[in-house]
Amino acid sequence: MTPEVPLTPEQLEVIRLTEAYVRDTLQGAEGGHDWHHTFRVWRNARHIASGEKVDGFIVELGALLHDIADSKFHGGDEEVGPRRARTHLESLGVAEEVIHHVERIVRHISFKGGHSDPDAFSSRELEVVRDADRLDAIGAIGIARAFSYGGHKGRAFYDPDVPPRPGMSKEEYKHSNAPTVNHFHEKLLLLRDLMHTDTARRMAEKRHRYMEDFLRQFHREWDGL
Repeated sequence: MTPEVPLTPEQLEVIRLTEAYVRDTLQGAEGGHDWHHTFRVWRNARHIASGEKVDGFIVELGALLHDIADSKFHGGDEEVGPRRARTHLESLGVAEEVIHHVERIVRHISFKGGHSDPDAFSSRELEVVRDADRLDAIGAIGIARAFSYGGHKGRAFYDPDVPPRPGMSKEEYKHSNAPTVNHFHEKLLLLRDLMHTDTARRMAEKRHRYMEDFLRQFHREWDGL
């Protein structure tokens, strides 16, 4: 592993301005996808990147901009996020090769029902940011985020007559309105085994067990035990 290359003053200024831009843009966003979520992903990404051979500048920008315009809140438009990331970075005079890489991180980070195009873009920087984002989807924070979004969408938190449907197609997953507890079986409990880095896998283990404990207790209480 090569030693971590410190960021230049110019790069640090771009990160500072990007942090301010994201804070401002995500004011009033749904609680699971707001600035605090982005901050946690940014912090996770920096921690994971410290043990990887990656471009730290790209990782930090990808983490900060990964949810700048989540398609779930923009009519399903999966290109609005990459467009906004590009426009912002262009306004700061960031090099095209960096913009292009960050734009692709924003485009390819999401879970999409667990389906991936074998020809889709991949890089170690994307994997670091994706792991950082997935870590924030599991554990205690992940539980809180799941129910926050379910409430935002007016979904039931549980319905025993609506079983989970793991393995849905990308389109089925995208348009599902299933109860929130189903989401654990359709996504959240799958994420531990989808981590790319050793650091994220270690962090995910404890969070995964916490969700399993929560679900066991939830179903005991639902059954009146």
